[in-house]
This record gives sequence, C-alpha cells and structure tokens, in this order.
Amino acid sequence: MSEVAGHVDHLFRREAGRLVAALTRALGPEHLDLAEDVVHEAMFAALRTWPVRGLPDDPVAWLARAARNRALDEVRHRAMTERTAEAVARRLAPRASPAGDEGPPDDVLRMLFMGCHPALPRDGRLALTLKAVAGLGVGEIARAFLLTPDAVAQRLVRTKRLVRELGIAFELPPPAELPARLDAVLEVLYALFNEGHVAHAGEDLVRPDLCDDALRLAGLLTALPATDRPEVHAALALMHLVRARQPARTGPTGELVPLADQDRAAWDRAHLARGLRHLARSAAGDVLTRYHLEAEIAACHATAPSDAATDWPRILDRYDALLALSPPWAPSPVVTLNRAVALARVAGPAAAIAEVERLRAGGALDRYHLLPATLAALWDQAGAPARAAPLYAEALTLPCTTPERRLLEARLARARRREAP
Repeated sequence: MSEVAGHVDHLFRREAGRLVAALTRALGPEHLDLAEDVVHEAMFAALRTWPVRGLPDDPVAWLARAARNRALDEVRHRAMTERTAEAVARRLAPRASPAGDEGPPDDVLRMLFMGCHPALPRDGRLALTLKAVAGLGVGEIARAFLLTPDAVAQRLVRTKRLVRELGIAFELPPPAELPARLDAVLEVLYALFNEGHVAHAGEDLVRPDLCDDALRLAGLLTALPATDRPEVHAALALMHLVRARQPARTGPTGELVPLADQDRAAWDRAHLARGLRHLARSAAGDVLTRYHLEAEIAACHATAPSDAATDWPRILDRYDALLALSPPWAPSPVVTLNRAVALARVAGPAAAIAEVERLRAGGALDRYHLLPATLAALWDQAGAPARAAPLYAEALTLPCTTPERRLLEARLARARRREAP
C-alpha cells in the first residue's frame, strides 16, 4: 500500500497541473473548482483501486480517464444549460483515449498565465497557481507564506471568484502584455522553488520534488517562442545552480550543513552544467532582472573551488545591483540581509553587524528566523559569543525546519560554552 501511495503522490506532483489545465480548458475557467475536485477524486480512486487491482499499464492515462469521466458526470448533473453541457461533453470526450493525452504543455502555460493575471491580487495569484498548477495543498501554501490554512483557503475562494467575475480567459496573453505577465509567472515559480529549497516548517529542510516541479514548469516556458526569453533562462539558471547544492545541504542524520562547510564534490554536476548553460543564454538582449543577478551570485559560488576562494567582492557588487533594482523607498529586506553576509566577508563582521542592526530596527523581518540567526553568527565571527547566544535563542523561538533548529541549538550551545568563565 505504501508503495502505491508513493507512486500516486509522485504522479500527483507531476501530472495534477496538466490534468487540471486540460479540464479547465474544456470546462472553462469559471469551473476551475470542478476541474481541481475531479482530479483529486481521481487520485483518491487510484489509492483505493490500485492496491487491489495493481498498477495500470499507463497510470497517467488511467487518471486522465477517471478525472474526465467524473467531470462528465458532474457536467450532466449540475445546473448547466443543455447547450453548455453538450459543448463541454464534446470538448472532454475526444480526450478520453487510451493514449493518455491529458493536454498539451501549453495548457499548463495557459493555466499559469490565467492564475497570474495582473487583475488578481498578488497573494491570490501565488496561492491559486501553487494550488492549481503545482498541486500544493492548502497547508503547504500556508507554511510557505507563514499563514494559517484558513487564511489561504479564503484567498483561494476570493481569487477564484474574481476569475469568474472578471471573465479571465484561459489563454496566453498577447505579445504586448507578455513581459508584465511573464514577471508574475516567474515570481510564482520561484516561490515554489524556494519552498522546496528551504521549507518553512517540518522535518525536512529540502523538498526536491517542489524544486523539480518549478524547474519543469519553467522549462515549459522555453518551449514556446513567445516565452523563450532571457529572463526565463536567468530564472532557470538560478534554480539549477541552487538545486545543484542540495545533495550537500544536509548531513548523514539530516542536520543542516552551511554553504561554507559543504562538500563541493557532492554537488550535482548535471544541474551545475544546465545552470551555466542557461546563464549564458540569459545574456541575450539588454534585459537585466533580479534572476540574472541572483544567478550570477549562485554561479560565483558554483564555480569557486572552496569557500575561501569565492569571489566575495563580486558577490557584494551583485547584491548592490540587486538593491538598485528595488524601489528606493522599498528595498528588499531579504536581499539586504543576504548582502550583509557578503559584506562581512569583504569588510569584516563589524560593518555587517551595523547593516543588520539597521534592518532589525525597521521591523520588516520580525518573524524571520534568519535575521537573529545571521546577526548571531556575525557576533560569533566578531568574537563576542555573549552577544551571539541570546540571538540564537531568539531565532529558536521563530518558525523554522527541524534541521535548521538543530543547527541553531548547536550554535547556541557552543556560544554559551565560549562565554562561560
């Protein structure tokens, strides 16, 4: 049973977005809830049926047929006009074939762009796309953005209502609208990748399945000429280069291994190579985005033979350029925090401590455990364990993963030992 459940979960991660997108194309965006519901019901049916009857020859085709059949039943029973029901049935029926054709990749792209429509609020775009396209549950989305499941559920209800009320179409935007709409899509995909790279809660530091989902969806953007753009390659470069480090980010017992202490020989060479190829392709044209700059930073780490040999002045310069991209009245607090780490390697911990203290006074990262943790590490570097210890303790009061908690506890214990007379 556990083997079948694992297989269904893997399929759900890989195929749910495609199945929902294909059904949404047939049913219309106003029936997105129905599309999601029948896909979930197909997954539950697989969990009930496959342990008894065995895995079908083509599991994806089985799920596609089950979802379509359930959608057809719902169409016939819901209060749709006869003409509407017949039209939907015609759009669904040709796809109920043994070949398992659950919709072309551009269906998923249409879903991405529909969910990221600029008329929808940003938080709603993120929640809707992560659920409908990436298959994340309400609880996972809540953890990713430090919200309650009820708050996420309410966002989803409001956003789907807006899709219906505004008549947002299931289509790719016209060329003139593409750049602005593409920014929103990349933002969602990077949010998905980040939740996989550093989960906000739970036993696991890394969720490779979510990272790979983000890479797969971003890769679809390069399949269409209209979305095969430098900023997409920059985002793919960044994600591949960061994904490459994941095998070395945790130790044998699941403990977090900081970048400086990682075994670089364990980094994934295939992801590194893909990242550098996409970085080269991102240089076409004259566009410069945050993804270009963050990918350059990741490349500095990826190509350095050791932490000591890393080009920290170059990294600091790229962080300065990142801040320059932000509005002067709203600099990114996370970028400012990351810049402080690079500043410490270039100018020493004292300069970085002053930067982080100013950031701390602003209050923008009050619930972010890495703010006090970074400040604690800087005081440790400055030889002041008495200043570091209470900051490590503060970080432990904030949400973080179990591997991060273990590292913070170890650093707190070490700081207390060093400060003891």
